[in-house]
Amino acid sequence: MGRAVGKRQPLYVGLMGLVLAAAVLLRILDPAPVARMRLAVFDSMLTNAPRAIDPAFPVRIVDIDEASLAELGQWPWPRTRLAEMIDLLAAAGARTITIDLILAEPDRWNAANVARELARFPDLKPLSEKAAALPSNDDVLAAAIAKAPVVLGFAGERAVTRQLAEPRAPFAVAGDDPKLFAPAFAGGVGSLPRLSQAATGIGAVNWLPERDQVVRRVPLLINAADRLYPSLALETVRIAQGPGTTVLVRSSGASGILSFGEQTGIDSIRAGEIILPTDAQGELWLKFAPTDPRRTISARDLLAGRVDKSEIEGRFIFIGTSATGLMDLRTTPLVAALPGVEIHAQALEQMLAGDHLVRPSWATGAELVFLVVAGFLSALLISQSQSVARLISTSGAVAAAILSLAAIVGVNALSWFAYGHGLLIDPVYPSIALLAVYLVGSLTSYIRSEADRARIRSAFGFYVSPTVVEELARTPDRLKLGGEMREVTLLFADVRGFSRLSEGMDAEALVRFVNTLFTPLADEILSHRGTIDKFMGDAVMAFWNAPLTDLDHARQACRAALAMQSAIVTMNAARGQNAQPVLLGIGLNTGACVVGNVGSPQRFDYSVLGDVVNTASRIEEMTKAFGCPIIIGGQTAAAAPDFALVEIASAALRGKDRGEKLYAVIGDETTAAHARWNEMKSLILAYTQAMTAGDKVAARRHIVAARALGIAPADPLLDATEQRLPI
Repeated sequence: MGRAVGKRQPLYVGLMGLVLAAAVLLRILDPAPVARMRLAVFDSMLTNAPRAIDPAFPVRIVDIDEASLAELGQWPWPRTRLAEMIDLLAAAGARTITIDLILAEPDRWNAANVARELARFPDLKPLSEKAAALPSNDDVLAAAIAKAPVVLGFAGERAVTRQLAEPRAPFAVAGDDPKLFAPAFAGGVGSLPRLSQAATGIGAVNWLPERDQVVRRVPLLINAADRLYPSLALETVRIAQGPGTTVLVRSSGASGILSFGEQTGIDSIRAGEIILPTDAQGELWLKFAPTDPRRTISARDLLAGRVDKSEIEGRFIFIGTSATGLMDLRTTPLVAALPGVEIHAQALEQMLAGDHLVRPSWATGAELVFLVVAGFLSALLISQSQSVARLISTSGAVAAAILSLAAIVGVNALSWFAYGHGLLIDPVYPSIALLAVYLVGSLTSYIRSEADRARIRSAFGFYVSPTVVEELARTPDRLKLGGEMREVTLLFADVRGFSRLSEGMDAEALVRFVNTLFTPLADEILSHRGTIDKFMGDAVMAFWNAPLTDLDHARQACRAALAMQSAIVTMNAARGQNAQPVLLGIGLNTGACVVGNVGSPQRFDYSVLGDVVNTASRIEEMTKAFGCPIIIGGQTAAAAPDFALVEIASAALRGKDRGEKLYAVIGDETTAAHARWNEMKSLILAYTQAMTAGDKVAARRHIVAARALGIAPADPLLDATEQRLPI
């Protein structure tokens, strides 16, 4: 059995290794469910601890909202109205004006268009000629843009659509070319060339939602038509520090960035004094703040002159729309529908506050290392009590559960701590993977333990009591099956005159008689925690203190022997007066011997080997010579001093050179506590001394006196003694 456990250990190791490898591979492949799970955790962190709102509101949004459209007319408005808004903002001292609108087509309200419509009516020809002489609305807007620090947006497109405006931002690169990593577009859509040429800055409005269409990151750079462009927010912060401010991009290969020779991506972007940590694609994780109406100025209020100059002066102003019909609403972790312009505005707020989130390049590697180390330790603890001869222990499983729980709690606490310092560390996938390792390991352990317990029950069910079997199954680590030296107490019991008893019985009757005889004897052995070694015709061999340790093994064996003799008395009474009585001789001996599996790999028994076994068998033979039902050796007697024992001889056993002290077991502690027990012991000792001296008369007198004491358990010994006395 021990060898079988050892052979299963590589299977357990292989299975746990496979689970860990599968968990690592799944994380590396990062399928959509795993990614969504990780992002959902990051969303919950942001929901519970969003970025704090700057009460100064350095970034404001002039919102073309539903109220403005209702009051000033449907979109698109004449470009002159946008020019008026820019002039008002510039006059109020706006630090920058960023327009989150792509004005790709000429204004349909241009005077030339109006003149052509009027020319269709002859009566309106003079009016048509006056309209044709007016400047175009686009020229009016371009003039307004040219006079203010305006940033215009454009959108990168997968296909080449039209000529893009040249980027205004000068770039410096440290390390690998960022165009290798930034989101790439073949072309893009921007505002009219005259408008773009008038703008101080050009920025990309693109964001790349996750697979669930939630905006969590915004690219700070895009590669459009093989040219780098900054995002709308990055271009705004650059312009605020001076139109000539350079954008420095640090990528893998730059000094201080560990990449081990690999092109691992962008590390950070710097615009003047603003340093922005990014992911490998140059995207900024957005740490959203709650939406606040104080961040927004309605366009109608601005145009109506209802906005105080202090609300604009020195601030970064975005112009955009929240009107539902204009389709510029996005989903974020905090809000189901947020105007796109507010996403850009919040990105700029985050840049100014320096309160960033970053998913470090080493995060995935660290999570995998944690998963492997914690998973390995958990698997090791589950199997810590396995060896060639021991099974999985409950303590190992409990320790593994505590470790796994501590690791899960620890990684979640560490993740929250890291979030507080701007780092995004995934606690969920390592936790779930670790839980899977623990569950698979525990299930495997449980199945294997149950199989081993079934084998224990099968192997020992016929030899030990059900209570002991269950104890072995419950605590199999107490079982050592490989062979060991152990002190045990041996019992041999033999039926006297079995041939005479079985004479005349046919095979069926003989088997029935033997079963009737040995069933109660076996029950008494098992009920006293003994192990039945074997039945040998009309004899039975049993031992104590194996497979489970029993410090009281000698006394338990003595009690079992007394109970067996009582069972024989009961059986004889049941057979009736006419049946020949069954007599049983029992010999006990205690000593060290080898205990373990004995036999071949195909067939073995759990048994004992050693001289102590032979001595016990010889002691049982002496019950015939002395006529005593139970005789024990000196070591057994020394281990049961409180029993009613009488030394009857020091005899040389068959096959032994030296004499062995023999003791008759009269009864247990109750008999030994009898008021006249010591007197009886003295009389029996006097009998022995008289027999040694050859004084048979005195010997008989002592036996008669002993019988007169009336201690019933001593009657069989006294009867046998009297029978040996000459008449």
